[in-house]
Amino acid sequence: MADRIGGKVYQAELLRLQEDLVDLQEWVRDTGQRVVVVFEGRDAAGKGGTITRITEYLNPRHVRVVALPTPSDRERTQWYFQRYVEQLPAAGEIVLFDRSWYNRAVVEPVMGYCTPQQHRLFLRQCPTFERMLIDDGIVLRKYWFSVSDEEQERRLVARLSDPLRRWKFSDNDLMIREKWEAVSRAKDEMFVHTDLDESPWYVVEADDKRRARLNMIAHLLSTIPYVAPTWGRVELPPRPPGHDYERPPRELFRAVPDHAATLKG
Repeated sequence: MADRIGGKVYQAELLRLQEDLVDLQEWVRDTGQRVVVVFEGRDAAGKGGTITRITEYLNPRHVRVVALPTPSDRERTQWYFQRYVEQLPAAGEIVLFDRSWYNRAVVEPVMGYCTPQQHRLFLRQCPTFERMLIDDGIVLRKYWFSVSDEEQERRLVARLSDPLRRWKFSDNDLMIREKWEAVSRAKDEMFVHTDLDESPWYVVEADDKRRARLNMIAHLLSTIPYVAPTWGRVELPPRPPGHDYERPPRELFRAVPDHAATLKG
């Protein structure tokens, strides 16, 4: 593995890339483009952390993260892609799928949540579905975050002991952990059917989270021919003078208690 990136270098490059993401967002908004980015990979591979860094300075009115829950009874009777179609971007929007329709390619068949017939149907329909998106003008990018068995185990153990992240750990994580080889085989079959020239998969080596985030964001930016906007200088006008307005006494309002004043150090 290459040497890990130092904190200062990482933060400086991340900030530079985030500035470029703001330019990308403005270009998408100004030109009415529609962008879909699919994030897939094993649990604890770093998808969520990368999405957080991408969206940190972006406008949630134009950039949405989609992480759909387990389908409802009604949704299970729909065409499989239907509930994902409802989440696709309108003009001027970017949608990031934190897991996507590819649940049916890996997780569902491995865990027995779909039948073999449904799995085969998905693999047959998915390339056509994605061609339809691309033919309609949607910019589609697909990323698979690859993590080693050892690094995944280290991250999952760390989650269990972290009160801020233990919500990320589910019973499903325990069950699918026992099916490492089956997941690998399902992923390989998925690539055979859906890694196409017009809709390719890009693999992000994710054992080093910092490197994975920088590599993925830089690659995304390099594959979209956006034009950075020209930011004009904006002068803050002076506040107009007041007339007869007097601010009501603070005592009339319900103030938030000063919790910070109780802290020491």
